[in-house]
Amino acid sequence: MVVCVSSSSHQPWASPIFTLPKCTTTEQVNQLHARIITTGFIKNPSFTTRLVLSFISSPHEPLVEFARYVFFKHHAFRHPQDDPFLWNAVIRSHSHGCDPRGALVLIRLMLENGVGLDAYTFSLTMKACGKVGLVREGMQVCGLLWKMNFGSDVFLQNCLIGLFVRCGCVELARQVFDRMPDRDIVSYNSMISGYVRFGAVEPARDLFDGMVERNLITWNSMIGGYVMWEEGLGFAWSLFVKMPERDLVSWNTMIGGCVKHGRVEDAWRLFDEMPERDLVSWVTMIDGCAKLGDVLSARRLFDEMPRRDVISCNSMMAGYVQNGYCIEALKIFHDMKRAGNVLPDDTTLLIVLTAFAQLGHVEDGVVIHHYLMKKGYSLNGKLGVALIDMYSKCGSIEDAISVFENVEQKCVDHWNALIGGLAIHGMGEMAFDFLMEMGRVSVIPDDITFIGVLSACRHAGLLKEGMICFQIMQKVYKLEPKVQHYGCMVDMLSRAGHVEEARKLIEEMPVEPNDVIWKALLSSCQIYENFSIGKPIAQHLTQLNSCSPGSYVLLSNIYASLGMWDNVKRVRTEMKERHLKKIPGCSWIELGGTVHQFSVKDRTHPQVTEIYSLLSSL
Repeated sequence: MVVCVSSSSHQPWASPIFTLPKCTTTEQVNQLHARIITTGFIKNPSFTTRLVLSFISSPHEPLVEFARYVFFKHHAFRHPQDDPFLWNAVIRSHSHGCDPRGALVLIRLMLENGVGLDAYTFSLTMKACGKVGLVREGMQVCGLLWKMNFGSDVFLQNCLIGLFVRCGCVELARQVFDRMPDRDIVSYNSMISGYVRFGAVEPARDLFDGMVERNLITWNSMIGGYVMWEEGLGFAWSLFVKMPERDLVSWNTMIGGCVKHGRVEDAWRLFDEMPERDLVSWVTMIDGCAKLGDVLSARRLFDEMPRRDVISCNSMMAGYVQNGYCIEALKIFHDMKRAGNVLPDDTTLLIVLTAFAQLGHVEDGVVIHHYLMKKGYSLNGKLGVALIDMYSKCGSIEDAISVFENVEQKCVDHWNALIGGLAIHGMGEMAFDFLMEMGRVSVIPDDITFIGVLSACRHAGLLKEGMICFQIMQKVYKLEPKVQHYGCMVDMLSRAGHVEEARKLIEEMPVEPNDVIWKALLSSCQIYENFSIGKPIAQHLTQLNSCSPGSYVLLSNIYASLGMWDNVKRVRTEMKERHLKKIPGCSWIELGGTVHQFSVKDRTHPQVTEIYSLLSSL
């Protein structure tokens, strides 16, 4: 830190010069503080004003904190003034920073010390209230506006509308809008955007139709509202065609709507017709193609991009992982690291951990874990969840538990990831214990939690614990079971031989059972030779259009158990006529960093001769 002071003995504070860019750390700030105290500059209001204005908007937090300290300690109360200019600068550091509530403290101090409030003061305060959802305080600001004769100010009324919209109080925003003596285009746009944000398209359209003047924001907001639901896509098209002018937001909004509702051909047409494209345009198309399984088109778009950023790389990687091409996703990650011009972010690491989990690459997952620890990443969020999931799916449940225990602020997703991992490993008792522990530490489980616990109990054969869990879900946490929960219960009862109870549970389900539930019951009917229940279920399944080959195989096995060979032949013939083939079972094993896949009667492995020779010698 270099601080140079004027040599003038007349006014030593008249031209103090210090190197601002070098003053970024707490240590440097402390040096500056000591210097201005020893030189006496701290007592001069002109100097303290200049210092506060220079530092208060700095991106470096130590400078901002120092500016606030100087303002409160050496300026605000020692040099009272009616001009709120400096106060507003400090308020802005709160409303645009990490402590919006501090803005409310400052406006109270201004009132207590007779400092005048202007329109900018109120606008900053309302921004702070909206940022953290302070509706009550916002209403108090509204009352203060009228008390201080700012009630008819259109700019401030628009700020008030924005405050209530950000807080989710659209009706309060509409009341402000209706009471405004004068409205401008910003007033209408704020209300339309508010309605659209919460899915109220009809009142937004009423305001839109009543406008004399519209701008791009008006049109884009209305189109954005319509594309949120499939039936509204036609209305969005009609507005898009009528627009007097369009910008990138207009085109990207329409492309995003088409992609969202599966109209990729329309999205392609818009994409080709665009006069110019930005990163959002490319990423939207990549994401849309990937979600529909067209990975080749997504990759072609990715390769054609004139410029890539971390978001586009993440989109392509996520598309690969969603469609099972995890190796290709990891290649993009390694290319990012080699090139060095695009740095991975939290989302990148999440995708990479998901890919490792699917591939079973625990060693590579450990490398990412060490990287996260070295860089000081917090595991309180999604990265911690992804790590637990990765270790669980890679077979390292002990490491998953270790990560879970080291997470300082656990949310329900951390618990769900671990319980799901315990379910995979058949550790039903521990999964059930964790559910009980959630209640003791006041973490409220959700429906995913109970799917995990019920699945764990099912795999471990813990019928009693599963029944208790099912009751806790409904009676303690008031959660309505979904088809997945019923599926776990039916499978659990069926595996325990309680076929009749499982059938009754299916009949009492408030939701329509799917073929997975019926097949769980059907499989138990075969195992426990309860053909009186099994035959009609199997016949029902084979009549469903969505029927899988497994249902036919189960029905064939039931007929074979009864010695009804003509029926077996008929079922097999019907399978051939409907071109249904049972997917062979397969398994994976990782050796030396390479994943080997084996299927039933598989002879495609390059070392198949050695493998079969070894097996035959056992």
